Amino acid sequence: MTNIKKILVAIDFSENASKIVDSALFFANKLDAELCIVHVVEGLDKYSGFVIPHISLGNLEQDLLKGAEIKMEDFIDEHLSGKKSPVPYKYKVLVGDVGDELKKYAGQENCDLLIIGTHGQKGLEKTLFGSKAEEVLKSAPCPVLTINPYKLK
Repeated sequence: MTNIKKILVAIDFSENASKIVDSALFFANKLDAELCIVHVVEGLDKYSGFVIPHISLGNLEQDLLKGAEIKMEDFIDEHLSGKKSPVPYKYKVLVGDVGDELKKYAGQENCDLLIIGTHGQKGLEKTLFGSKAEEVLKSAPCPVLTINPYKLK
């Protein structure tokens, strides 16, 4: 098996994100690997042709990015910083198509493994954006480990 030294972990801030990160921490600790924790704000370019009165999509996307960056810092403080993480880590918020951005970031960072949950967002978010795990699984530049958070104990 390839020497795994850098693991990309995709999170969506759903209730399952902490389970995915805890699993990633377990693997990174066992493999002596670094974690790259990433959240992707779905880009709004695909909605630019829609007529939405009184809303600038550019401003909305910037507001979503700022909100996600704050949420990411809070998430990291709660799940990694305060616990003194057993592994080195970094984190980033990206904007664009979730699948495309994860694959691109994994390639740019030379990640050896990508970990993604099989279940995340529910309701409107999932209806609008769908599940990206299968898309990433089929075309990522590195092996992908999918984790079903409902099967974890």
